[in-house]
Amino acid sequence: MLDRTARQLIDPPLNRLGRALAARGWTANTVTLLGLALGLIAAAMIAFGAPLLALIPLLASRLADGLDGAVARATRNTDFGGYLDIACDFAFYAAIPLSFVFLNDANGLAGAFLLASFYINGTSFLGYAILAEKRGITTQAQGIKSLYYSNGLLEGTETIVFFVLLCLFPAAFAPLSWVFGALCLVTATLRIYGASKLFT
Repeated sequence: MLDRTARQLIDPPLNRLGRALAARGWTANTVTLLGLALGLIAAAMIAFGAPLLALIPLLASRLADGLDGAVARATRNTDFGGYLDIACDFAFYAAIPLSFVFLNDANGLAGAFLLASFYINGTSFLGYAILAEKRGITTQAQGIKSLYYSNGLLEGTETIVFFVLLCLFPAAFAPLSWVFGALCLVTATLRIYGASKLFT
């Protein structure tokens, strides 16, 4: 829901930084993998009891996630680069909730629900993208992407804000996760409904 507005604000500085990195020999795939590594470091820090400090690598990871596309636009986009980006994103989105379960066993049920909602929402997102590609449907509402990014109630910006809240208030993991997970399921349902109207 907020991605379009966020992109308008962050894309210009990201593109400038992306061009600077590309000029120094950085590749988009290197930045993607760096972003995943930082995200996994954040997850490990959370699991070992330092969720507040984990905000540093977590936010750096999301900066890298935005930068990889900027570097690609400054050099060249590849299908594998887009594939690697989404695969690393999903790994990051799984690692953070899992780390809170490691932090506190009492988070297990809420964490399982949250991960299941991510799985269902991610499936609706990727399935929509496949059908959009098949039909030749494109959009740049969320910026220039390697695959079709359908909008929704919850998108990347909302998920980052949610993860920041979890790090700031780890004791509230369960109630926050139940609410966010339910909203993920609403997002998936709305996307499936939209697909039923567009692809039939």
